[in-house]
Amino acid sequence: MVSNIVILTGAGISAESGIDTFRDGGGLWEQHRVEDVATPEAFARDPDLVHRFYDMRREAIQAKLPNPAHGALARLDAVWNGRLLIVTQNVDDLHERAGARRVLHMHGEHLKAWCTACDVRSPWREPLIDRPPCPVCQSRSLRPDIVWFGEMPYRMGEIYAALREADLFVSIGTSGAVYPAAGLVRDARELGIETLELNLEPSQGSQWFHAARHGPASELVPAWVEEVLAGAGNSGP
Repeated sequence: MVSNIVILTGAGISAESGIDTFRDGGGLWEQHRVEDVATPEAFARDPDLVHRFYDMRREAIQAKLPNPAHGALARLDAVWNGRLLIVTQNVDDLHERAGARRVLHMHGEHLKAWCTACDVRSPWREPLIDRPPCPVCQSRSLRPDIVWFGEMPYRMGEIYAALREADLFVSIGTSGAVYPAAGLVRDARELGIETLELNLEPSQGSQWFHAARHGPASELVPAWVEEVLAGAGNSGP
């Protein structure tokens, strides 16, 4: 019987809300090399370019809306009596705006700024290009609170602790190409946890899952949540 669930979400769950995915041909990185906008070295070399890029993304996501997949997970979060953790690789706030509360952003958040002087992360919705002061220490050392390539994802200890207690691991809308998130399914398998993939198409790690369903997240996720809440999913995915 399923009591404790860990859910990993990736760009595919937000794609139907109009947020560009990372790997697709029309993805948000196409106009910029990763090395130019998503590494600590890029920020040190050309902070204005990096700030402009993330200022644009920060503004854009605030105009997007959660889709039925976000809504279904929020519903599950609200009523599930067991342990539940939604680990998201996404840096948008659509899970929270849909109503989910048990959410962990392993790659940071667009709507936060990190002060590298005092190490405080503050809610942030405005541009950073003009070097506004930190609301805590007044230093002009704010950067996007985004985990860049070469940096360690956030709260990995909490993620692994939740996985060790889980009965079911579900991956939704992920490419299976970005580590360490892509390795969680293998960790789950080694722990004897049931695993399920919900994705538009097979991910790079699809073969590691016990079961997989492929199609739009806005259709697959609500259907799966209905099964779980009705008790049909309690014997596995």
